[in-house]
Amino acid sequence: MTLKFSQDIKSLLQHLAEKPLTLGDVILETSERGFSLVIALLVLPFLIPTPPGLSTPLGIACLLMSGQMALGRRTPWLPKKIASLKFPNWFAQTLLKNLQRVTKVLEKISRPRFQKVAENPLTWRFNGICLTWLAILLMSPYPPATNPIPAVGMLLLAVATIESDGILMCLGYVATVLNTLFFGFAFYLLYTGATYLLPNLFR
Repeated sequence: MTLKFSQDIKSLLQHLAEKPLTLGDVILETSERGFSLVIALLVLPFLIPTPPGLSTPLGIACLLMSGQMALGRRTPWLPKKIASLKFPNWFAQTLLKNLQRVTKVLEKISRPRFQKVAENPLTWRFNGICLTWLAILLMSPYPPATNPIPAVGMLLLAVATIESDGILMCLGYVATVLNTLFFGFAFYLLYTGATYLLPNLFR
């Protein structure tokens, strides 16, 4: 079964052969699916080595896109400065080819299921809320080197939204809960460690 996601990636690779790829191009070529596809493209670099200086703009763009979904928008919008951000050609090729590999796995587990629920406007907004929360965790500087953890949850939700896959969405919700527990515990350890160490430092 060929996913809409796969078709979008193929189209973007063809586009990349003609000229450098920007986030604005992704939005123009993928219509309403641009929300989820852009989010998928934005979180994938957090799963692979990323050139310095890209993490912050990618994280901000991801937060903007997911926030719009949470508000119920169906047409994605990005500030001109972020929309015109050009991926270095070699990086965009690596990114899209890695995304193709991920897609091959997803094609085995994803298909339209529970479509009435998956395509409900309230589900769209709820997915946006979950993605926004995960984007905030993604941009969190603590704990170090934990970006891939929320990125996986975001990728699951993004693809599930494109494919109207209610079951994959549920896996994304589970990932959101697990991320919340993990980061909550990490911040709790940081807080308790700080409250213990600081008084002892000033004795």
